[in-house]
Amino acid sequence: MMVINSSQNTLIKEVKSLKDKKNRDEKKEYFIEGIRFVEEALKEKADIKRILVCDAVKAVKGGEEILRKVQEAKLEVVYVSDKVFRELSDTKTPQGILAVIREKRYAANQILTENNFLMILDSITDPGNMGTIIRTADAAGVSGIILSKGCVDVYNPKVLRSTMGSIFRIPVFSCEDLVETVEWLKSENIRVYAAHLDGRTSYFQLEMKKNIAVIIGNEANGISNEVALAANELVKIPMLGRAESLNASVAASLLMYEVVRQRMG
Repeated sequence: MMVINSSQNTLIKEVKSLKDKKNRDEKKEYFIEGIRFVEEALKEKADIKRILVCDAVKAVKGGEEILRKVQEAKLEVVYVSDKVFRELSDTKTPQGILAVIREKRYAANQILTENNFLMILDSITDPGNMGTIIRTADAAGVSGIILSKGCVDVYNPKVLRSTMGSIFRIPVFSCEDLVETVEWLKSENIRVYAAHLDGRTSYFQLEMKKNIAVIIGNEANGISNEVALAANELVKIPMLGRAESLNASVAASLLMYEVVRQRMG
């Protein structure tokens, strides 16, 4: 078994380059780390290009099992030294396994279903917020997520970790012009609600059982004026205390679970 010991190796340089968005966009690839995450990728049939492992994986709970599953999937496995793996890793305590995955890109019409439940994110820049929204969307049965140009990259390592594998289950469409996309959704008979401090309608009062999209804005500035104007309605989350606004992922979660409540009722 050949083990790569040098960080100057061409393949290692290629994997390491995926830490930068520019290279991820160019290669249309990203990498994920850890036993549970790789397990999710296998389960969801993600387009795995290759697996990199080091000896450390055998000492981690579930390590031998994940190696068996990788072998059964007949994937290319590259063995590297623990030192090289630590250089590649983006985590404090690497588990000794990572997977390079080809991006799955969706066109606008590919995220539509018979009864749409879409989340639209306008310039969400915090990786933790983005990952949490994707994970919650997966739990709430969201049919697709639309991202504006100003959003953090969904394949950012911190975003990926926060999704806990949900990135493989939720179709994500990155649009060039959000206003244009909102207008297109409306033409498809999808009602678009924008969470906004100037909203006059409480989200409790909305009808969200059929064909809806909900816009959540930037952590500091909210939804852009142009996008807010394009929405069918501005909605508010009632606040009885003195806080001016909610964290973006919390606001998104409240609205998503109001849809769940209505659709389960």
